Amino acid sequence: MAITVFNVADFFLNRVKTELGSSITHLKLQKLCYYAQAWYLALEDNKLFNERFEAWVHGPVCPDLFQKYRDHQWQSLRPVTEFEDSIFTQEQLDHLEEIWEIYGKYDGKFLEELTHQEDPWIDARDGYDPTERCNNIIDVNHMKIYYRDQLED
Repeated sequence: MAITVFNVADFFLNRVKTELGSSITHLKLQKLCYYAQAWYLALEDNKLFNERFEAWVHGPVCPDLFQKYRDHQWQSLRPVTEFEDSIFTQEQLDHLEEIWEIYGKYDGKFLEELTHQEDPWIDARDGYDPTERCNNIIDVNHMKIYYRDQLED
């Protein structure tokens, strides 16, 4: 069974512990899924899921994921309590845990600013003003090369 961006999103939403004060907004969820894909491309030379990311004003956005959570705007998303991790390999689960450990502690605005400093988003928005609407696709090969280069630095 192919993994989708929704499976990855559910993984992250399952990590939310509201009783400990943690939360995820739609903005943060988009960036977590983006980094999960980007680093998987760099490390494994494969996509984690097939859905695409576009270079929107607030950073990389998966339009399919946006449609699902668009009505939540800036509010915290509900945690996912029923989560079946057996669709992932152990390697994929380890990868997602690492993404959560590295990026999960940051809020969506911080992660947005981080993506605004990285070439895949910057290059996909070439020619657009900072607040101008753009739906250019962020090239997965560019993501793979850029994040792989970050490993070497």
